[in-house]
Amino acid sequence: MPLDAAADTLMRIEGLSKTFRTARGEVHAVRDVSFDIPRGSVVGLVGESGSGKTTLGRCLLRLIEPTGGTIDFDGVDVTSLGHKALKDLRKRVQIIFQDPVSSLNPRMKVRDIVGEALKAHGIGRSRRERREITVGLLEEVGLAAEHIERYPHEFSGGQRQRIGIARALAVEPDFIVADECVSALDVSVQAQILNLLDDLRKKRSFTMLFIAHDLSVVEYICDRVVVLYLGRVMEAGVAADLYADPCHPYSRALLSAAPVADPDHGREREVLRGDIPSPMAPPSGCVFRTRCRYAEPRCAESVPAPQIAGAHHQQSVACHRLGEI
Repeated sequence: MPLDAAADTLMRIEGLSKTFRTARGEVHAVRDVSFDIPRGSVVGLVGESGSGKTTLGRCLLRLIEPTGGTIDFDGVDVTSLGHKALKDLRKRVQIIFQDPVSSLNPRMKVRDIVGEALKAHGIGRSRRERREITVGLLEEVGLAAEHIERYPHEFSGGQRQRIGIARALAVEPDFIVADECVSALDVSVQAQILNLLDDLRKKRSFTMLFIAHDLSVVEYICDRVVVLYLGRVMEAGVAADLYADPCHPYSRALLSAAPVADPDHGREREVLRGDIPSPMAPPSGCVFRTRCRYAEPRCAESVPAPQIAGAHHQQSVACHRLGEI
């Protein structure tokens, strides 16, 4: 549900679901997810491995076909677009992949990796002009002009991710999905890439969905946060409010598990019991109830509806016991 009706919404996700059909049965990866992404913002999508973050991000770009729901991007329903309209959309939405090694073609030079998007969308009237644009993109992400003739294996992990960012920026998108784009990098390199993304967003004014499992990273770069568990939204709201006063037991557990510089900081430790259930057989009612210390019989009977909560009434929380815990 929208938390700020006055915000200029670039993307509105309503009831989005994705089910994969396998030989062993159905995998419910994303289930009835709804939230807004304001124009010019960075929205963080967090949760444990297996919570459906990557699937959700790829559904928004139609890299994976959703099973149900709607994705309204700047007034257009992405789920209903045909082939030609979808190609036009690709110029406005891009993705930065998690693994900077496997996401770059090892047989292609940087000039072709970045330049193929320009050619595909008719940007640049000649090969020389496309080369100039590519060089400009590389310099913008902190690489040099001579790097254009090198192959991916000649770069470090951080440099490869910069190439991936340059490729995403080539068509000047309005919206970028950054899928765990710093998780495979060293901590010092992570900081460099995060600062780069922050600078580029301010300079180019694009909107971003930032997928991560590291809450400290999300806190640093995101304006709003959506907490996902087993394909469902547990809590969503303004980042500062959610970090200061998490209302859902799962959000509290994630924050309490995040490492801090001061071990005697006094924050209550909430340890999750057991493992995340299989998306092939999710629990009835609230999907988090099997690991929640506050669970009671009604939690197994129905899916909790989102409710507005928090000190500033800026958080949407799906919990039957909201206000009791």
